[in-house]
Amino acid sequence: MTNYIIRRLLQAIPLVLLVSVVIFLLLQSTGDPLATLGGRQPTKAADRERLRRVMGLDQPIMTQYLFWLIGNDWTLVDRDGDGEPETPGRRMGVLRGDFGESIVTRRPALEIIFQRLPNTLLLMVSSEIVIISFALLVGIISAVKQYSLLDNVITGLSFTFFSMPIFLMGFGLLYIFAVKFREWGLPYFPTVSTPSTAKNIGELIWNMVLPVATISLISIAAYSRFIRSNMLEVINSDYIRTARAKGISERAILYRHAFKNAALPLATLIGLDIPFFLAGAIVTESIFAWPGMGRLFIDHLNRTDYAVIMGLMLIITVAVVVFQLLTDLVYTWLDPRIRYS
Repeated sequence: MTNYIIRRLLQAIPLVLLVSVVIFLLLQSTGDPLATLGGRQPTKAADRERLRRVMGLDQPIMTQYLFWLIGNDWTLVDRDGDGEPETPGRRMGVLRGDFGESIVTRRPALEIIFQRLPNTLLLMVSSEIVIISFALLVGIISAVKQYSLLDNVITGLSFTFFSMPIFLMGFGLLYIFAVKFREWGLPYFPTVSTPSTAKNIGELIWNMVLPVATISLISIAAYSRFIRSNMLEVINSDYIRTARAKGISERAILYRHAFKNAALPLATLIGLDIPFFLAGAIVTESIFAWPGMGRLFIDHLNRTDYAVIMGLMLIITVAVVVFQLLTDLVYTWLDPRIRYS
């Protein structure tokens, strides 16, 4: 098992490097980061040209990538004779733990990302707990009550929620439970959800209800269908019939024997979804003004802030690799027949 983990981690290194190269090249086509320097007023042409030399943006693209990856140890040089050195001299480099500085806030990119990370983790963990809990409950009930009225109702609701765009789900919940409930004199949820304004845990949970529901309802609909189909396949297997013939209780058959085998595809879905939750639910955070990594990505992408965008994308890439490895390890716990040598 240890050799397998080490091998997977070593294989991930060139993958992460390749992804970082692709993202860096794509960002070059998004716009000029010096056009407004993250502000609203255009930068003067002379200042833009000087900053382009100082920041190394006049270098070839792959040279810029190497600056970002391993840093720049060049000596400052006055190349145009005006008394000011233009050659990049800042020793930035991801391999040195320096992701660069935001052109918008003039702060280190990692500092900005880690400032938003707790808010995204709070929303992500809460949503994932709700999704897994309700998806398991709904999926198992739907499988056990196959073709009953309850199963048909659950199926109809699942397809309805799953087919809805997330922005429609978010605005719909916001309109009903925040706007209309307030007009009707009922307890209503806030239209803007921010953890910093919550005075206690109860108020924080109240602020999170609509964002969590927006993310969870669509995923619950999808997960529950996978659980239902896999549970139906497993409970009709020969070993389940044998367990029933031995007189084992139906509850023990469902939860001790059937569920673990049916949970393998669910583990794959969760392992794929968690890194993207880490990226932040961009639409949900924008609708409810939740200050997470999704809004951070949109804000700095619009301003062509390379340092912050590259930092976010690299963290997401590493998270995908790590959670895929964890998913493989969970397989060995769910199914003892799976072994990695």
